[in-house]
Formats: sequence, C-alpha cells, structure tokens
Amino acid sequence: MFSGLRCLLAAVCFLAAVPPTLLHAQPQAAPMDPRFAELSKQFLDEYPALSPVGATGLGDHRFDRQLDEVSEEARRREREFYERWIRTLEAVDPAQLSRDNQVDLTLLTRKLRNDLWFLTELREWEWNPTVYTQIAGGAVYSLMARDYAPVNERLAGVTARLEALPRLYRQVRETLIPEKVPPIHAETAVKQNRGVLSTIKELVRPAMASLPEADRKRLEQAIVTATEGVEEHQTWLEKELVPKARGNARIGLKLFDEKLARTLDSSLSRQEIRERAEFELQRVRREMYRLAGQALAARDKSFQLPESPTPDDEQRIIEQGIALAAADVPPRDKVVEAAETSLDITTRFVKERDLMTIPPDPLRIIIMPEFQRGVSVAYCDSPGALEVGQKTFYAVAPLPEDWTDEQCRSFLREYNIRSIHNLTVHEAMPGHFVQIAVSNRNPSRLRSLLSSGSFVEGWACYTEQMMSEEGFLKEDPLMRLVTLKWNLRAIANAILDQRLHVDGITREEAMRLMTRDTFQEEREAAGKWVRAQLTSCQLSTYFVGYQEHRDLRKAAEAAQGEKFRVKAYHDKVVSFGSPPAKYVKALMLNEPIPTK
Repeated sequence: MFSGLRCLLAAVCFLAAVPPTLLHAQPQAAPMDPRFAELSKQFLDEYPALSPVGATGLGDHRFDRQLDEVSEEARRREREFYERWIRTLEAVDPAQLSRDNQVDLTLLTRKLRNDLWFLTELREWEWNPTVYTQIAGGAVYSLMARDYAPVNERLAGVTARLEALPRLYRQVRETLIPEKVPPIHAETAVKQNRGVLSTIKELVRPAMASLPEADRKRLEQAIVTATEGVEEHQTWLEKELVPKARGNARIGLKLFDEKLARTLDSSLSRQEIRERAEFELQRVRREMYRLAGQALAARDKSFQLPESPTPDDEQRIIEQGIALAAADVPPRDKVVEAAETSLDITTRFVKERDLMTIPPDPLRIIIMPEFQRGVSVAYCDSPGALEVGQKTFYAVAPLPEDWTDEQCRSFLREYNIRSIHNLTVHEAMPGHFVQIAVSNRNPSRLRSLLSSGSFVEGWACYTEQMMSEEGFLKEDPLMRLVTLKWNLRAIANAILDQRLHVDGITREEAMRLMTRDTFQEEREAAGKWVRAQLTSCQLSTYFVGYQEHRDLRKAAEAAQGEKFRVKAYHDKVVSFGSPPAKYVKALMLNEPIPTK
C-alpha cells in the first residue's frame, strides 16, 4: 500500500562496534514505559506487513517472497490498522512516560493520523502512477542491492515477486482513475516502468549461475512472466493512461496547507515560510555579489565593484562569478568518478577538522537505478534500520542519452566540480549518510520509523553551509560562491513549492525564479519544474529544515556558552534519531516536550 510503503523505515538498537560518541543515553524509566515498550514492539511487528516491499527495505525479511496488494480490500485493512492503533495510543498517558517515550508517543500518533489522511484525503493511490513504479522496481532492487542473506535465498524472493508482478499491474490498472492522473505523472511513469527490467538484467541475471537447475528454470520462467507483465503495463500506460490523463498536478490551497503542516510539523506557517524565504533570497544574493566581485577582481586587477550597484549590476556580476565556477566541469561520462573524488576530499576534511564522529558503515557511489530516475539528480539510499552496518548507496543519475549537447553542457555547468563537492557534502559526508547511519543506532526502535523529512533534509543543507563556514576549500573563493548558490536553490525550492501548488505559477515564471533569481542552469530548472509537479511539500523541507537547524544550533550555543564544541554538538544533535527539530531541541536543552 502507498502510505505503508512511503514511510516504512524503523530503527533497531545495534550497538556492536559503534563509537561511544554515537550512542544515546538511556532514558530514565517512568511508570508507563514498560507498557509503551510492549506497544512499540507490537507495532513494529505488525506495521511492515502493510507493504512487503517496504518491509524488505526496512530490513524485515519475513515478507521477502510477497508482493504488495493495492486493492480496495488492502486499503480497507490499512485504514482499519491506522484507526485501531490511534485508539490504542489514546489510552497512553504521556505524563507517565519518560521524555524520550513522550516524543515517540507524540510522533507515532501523529504519523498514524498523517498516514490515514494520506490514504483517505490525499488519495494518491488513485491518481499517482509513480507510486506503483516505485513498488515494482523496489520489489526486485531491494532484494538484490545488499548482501543481507545468501544470494540463492534472495533470488527465491525475486522469483516469487516476479511471478506476482502481473497481478500487481492488474490491480494498478483497476485502481488508477486515468482522468484524475496529471499528465506529468503519467509521462514519468512511462519513463520509469521498464526500470524493473534493467534491474533484472543488471542485478539478477549475473547472480543466477549459483542456483540449482530447477530453481534457475523457475526464475527464468518468472522473468518471462514478469517481462510480459511489464510490457503489457507499458502499453497500457502509453496507449490508455497518457491520452486520458487530465488531472491537475497542483493540489491547491486546502490540500497544500494540510499536507505542509503534516509534512513539516513546524511552528512556521506557509506565509511565514514564504516571508522568511524571500528575505533570505535577497540576503544571500547580496553576499554572493560581494564574493563574486572578489573572485572577478582576483582575476582582473582593473575590475572594481560599482559603488552604488543597480539590480542589473548585481545580476551581471553574480552571473560572471558563477560562470567562472561553471567552467570547471567533469566529462559527460565521468560524473560518478567526480563524485568519488569528492567523497575522498570531503571525508578527509571532516576527519582533519574533527567535525563529528563518522560511523563505520560502508558507502558506495552507484549509477541511479532506472526506476528511480526522473525526480532528482542524486539521492542517499541508506539501509533499513534493521540492517545497520549494511551498505549505503550514494546514487547519481546518468545524463539522459536523448539530451542534446547543449542540454548536457547546461547540466554539467550546474553540476560543475565545485557543485559536485557540495552535492557530496549533502548526500554523504557529513550529510545524509552520516546522519541516517547514526539515527538508525538510536535505542528507540521507533525513532527512524518516525523520521522527519525536514530534519533529514535540513541537516544535509546545514552541513553544506557549516562545511563552508569551517573553511572547506577556503583557498578557493568560488567554492563559497557555489555553496551559497546551493542555499539559493533551497530557498527557491520553498518558494516554488507553494507558488506552484497554491498560486498557480506558470512554467515561464518558475523558470525565471530559478534561472535568473537563483542562478540555476536551464537543465536544473527544467528538472526542478517537473519535480515540483510530481511532489508537493517535499521541496519545502530543505529550506524549513535548514532554518530550524540554524535556530537549533543558535539555541545550543546560547545555552552552553563557552562550553559549546562543534563536534560534541554535531554528535549529540544527530543522536536523537530524525524527529522534527523542535523535539531534538526539547530533549537536548531539557525543555518541555511538544505534545500538540
């Protein structure tokens, strides 16, 4: 099911070989803690069954030979699950729980209410076909990407899921209402659907030689069956869904405000977010103007900044400074190699400056799987909390083969060498990879399940600016300029998110916001326009999360005074898991736990 799959992450206490600084202090017991521990265990036992594919990603392998049901009956069971658990948790008195458990109770109750709202009000299951391309692609990928069990055991799960794939596609076609599907969602599903076949080719077939003959023959037949199912569904997507797709990608004011509040769990309202973002956009541009002027003056001794710059002066000089950085690009087919080099550089800096404790988990840079493409340029694919210590993947999308030379140049100007450094900070070191690896070691088995997108994305954006402020590549002023440009991108994300879904911004207006106001290349802006339509509220998590992390650090500095130490702060702030920042602030600074 969609809302089951979209949130299926959970935590497990896995302390072996973990540096002491990564361990969270055990909470002081309270009268209802034992009862809440029982409920937590029961919930974590029941919840993964909502989505077998999500359970595999979590690290719960009881359902590896099952494939999700997306029928009306399955949705009824899911709705009843949420309602039953909401009633159960209402009987728990938070005043009788430890502070950590008060947070978990609040977050779990909120998550259940949110998932119920997604299921019954937002109803993406009837209009978003990309939900199902993720299930189909993840069904195989999640079994083969990590070596959590002997390969023959994992291939048995692949066989069973491939045999069930045609049934999944039939249910999808019965569930989706073509007239409600936005065209951009239908078109993206067309591009993603065959991704499961590339996963079979790249991950399954090379591993089949170890199977006994009977098992290998069954898997071969399952591949044939699945391939026929994929192609039948592809034909339906292209011939039936795309021509009939008439839905509006904009979800509108009412749904946006409700979803934004549920997504962020922030004290900031939509209007406050907008006002803060527009203020920050102008502030960051002023700093970029100064830095660009310094970079240009360093290359031309006769260059001088205008004493009273006009808006056109500011625009021109920032563009000229960014152009200097954009000229240093990797070859079209060497983006992954550039990311690997960047990972070495960023890791060395974090260690040399002793900015935080790095967990021992393996990290691998990979080409983004086909079924995941079309939404973002890169992402961090961390293991489920039940598989702490397994590989984390820093996935980078290849340049599409059908792009023109100019489109490729535009992309590479955006993801120039310095920009790839910043991307690596965000996705890996010390961004998502480090934060999620530590989060999954929190003793609360619920905490990763209850993770906040704004905390996770906010941390990654915070690390970009923190690394720059700590002196990362400080001998290169263009590196700081690029880092500020990424800050502008996060600001533009929040503005674009609500201007699209609430105000009805046109593509032309959106492209101006991105290409002129925040200096993004055409390919980046075009991709973000698609992403903003495919998602809603997610783009706001970067800016809001970053603002909350900055506010959190200021509060910690004020509370600790001269005792404040950057490494201790970083290790502490990520040790609480990934709840919204206000809960981390309460736990860290011994403030009252927010319960509403």
